[in-house]
Amino acid sequence: MILAGDVGGTKVHLALCTFEEGKLRIVRDRKFAANEFATLKDVVDRFLDDPEAGRMSEKVIAACFGCPGPVREGRIQLTNLPWLLDTRELSQELDIEHLFLINDLEANGYGIGELDADSIFTLHEGDRTAAGHRALIAAGTGLGQAQLIWNPMTRRFLPLASEGGHADFAARTPLEIELLQYLLRELKGRISWERVISGLGLQNIYKFLRDEKKLEEPQWLRERMEKEDPNAVIGICGEDGSSELCAETLNLFAAAYGAQAGNMALSLLAAGGVYLGGGIAPKLLKTLQNGRFRDAFVDKGRLSPLLHTIPVRVILEQRCALMGAAAYAEMRAAEITGHSERVGSKSAG
Repeated sequence: MILAGDVGGTKVHLALCTFEEGKLRIVRDRKFAANEFATLKDVVDRFLDDPEAGRMSEKVIAACFGCPGPVREGRIQLTNLPWLLDTRELSQELDIEHLFLINDLEANGYGIGELDADSIFTLHEGDRTAAGHRALIAAGTGLGQAQLIWNPMTRRFLPLASEGGHADFAARTPLEIELLQYLLRELKGRISWERVISGLGLQNIYKFLRDEKKLEEPQWLRERMEKEDPNAVIGICGEDGSSELCAETLNLFAAAYGAQAGNMALSLLAAGGVYLGGGIAPKLLKTLQNGRFRDAFVDKGRLSPLLHTIPVRVILEQRCALMGAAAYAEMRAAEITGHSERVGSKSAG
C-alpha cells in the first residue's frame, strides 16, 4: 500500500493507493483542515486510524507528500503553516521506511501520466502528434509552475519543480498596465504573476475593475461577495453572465493566464503541450474557451506560428497531485528495493 499526500496551506488531502494490473487505484482518500492539527504526523495518524474505514490489511511500504515550496535536502518550511517537514523525522515517526517530500507541482507533473483521457479537457488542439517537453501551470490558492522534461531515450517525462509563479508580472496591454499600476499602489511593492493569476489574483482584478475602472457592483453582488466565497461568486456570476464586473474580471484573468502559459511554452519549447492544473481552470471552462486565453497564448510576435502548434489541456482530476505523489513513492521505493508494486500488480493480473 502507498500513502500519498497533497499538503496545502488550508487543507491536507491524503490517500491510500495500490496498483491493479499496473494502473494506479486510490483505495480511499480524505481531506483535513490543516489548521486543526499541530503536525503533519497528527493528520496522517487520524487518517490511518479512522475507525469508519476499518483496519488496514496491508502495511504502508512507501509514502510521498507534495508540498508548496522548494524542498531542500529533504526538508521544507511550509509558507502558510507553521510546519517544518523533515523526511527522516517523518519516516521515523510514521514508521514508513521509504518516505519522500516533493514540490506539489512536481507531484502534479508525475500525476499527469496516471490520468484517464476523460480527466483532461483539450482547450487548444495544436499538433497532437508532436513529442517533447511539457509545461504545467496551476492557478489555485497561489500559482504553481513546473517543467516536464521529455527524455526520448527512456520515453519518460521528468517533472522539475519551479517557483516561476513568483516571477515579475509582465503587463502586455494598456489595461494590464493600469492593473499593474493599481497593484503597485495597493500592495506597495513588487508584483508577481501570482498576484494576478490565482484566487487572490481574481479578487485583485475584481477590485481594480470596480474601484479604478468604475464597473458597477450592484447591491446583490456586494452582499454575495461579503457573505460567500468571493472567488466562487466571481466565477459563477462571470460564467453565467449575471454580472458584467465578474465577467470582465474573468476575461482579464484568462488573458493573463494565457499570456504566462504562452511564456512557459516559449521558455521550454513545450512541443508536448501546456497543462493547466489547480482548482480554478476546471471551473472556468466557458471563459477559457471564449478566445481571451487563446489569443494571449499565441500572441508572441514572430513566434506566434509556433504557439499555434502547441496543445493546451486542462486537468479536470482534482486528485492529480495525490496520484503523482503515489506514483513517485512507488517509483523511488522500487529503485531502492528492486521490487515494483506496479510491475508486480501486472504479473499478478
